[in-house]
Amino acid sequence: MINAIVINNATANRATVIATRTQSSEMGIMKAMLIDTLKVKLANGVAHFIFKKKDGTYREAWGTTQSDIANAKTNGRGVSREAFKTTAYFDVEIGEWRSFRWENLVQVF
Repeated sequence: MINAIVINNATANRATVIATRTQSSEMGIMKAMLIDTLKVKLANGVAHFIFKKKDGTYREAWGTTQSDIANAKTNGRGVSREAFKTTAYFDVEIGEWRSFRWENLVQVF
């Protein structure tokens, strides 16, 4: 039996970056697909997720990229966080934009 996963270019790029950073191709694919799931949830409303911060602590976050919530705090002049191999989200608790490194996503609820 052959198992196959079909992914798009953005997911493949994320998987490659994560695999390089974690030295695990399985982790790369798994986390890249988890990021895809999170991005859909962020675009459709407020998402609940956990990621590991730079200092090693874990952050439980509620965020969105939904335009009617986040556009008031968007100036549109910056560089996409994707260029820095991170995912940006509007933190609804703090009221500011935040981001996390792709390999640090732990769980999406």
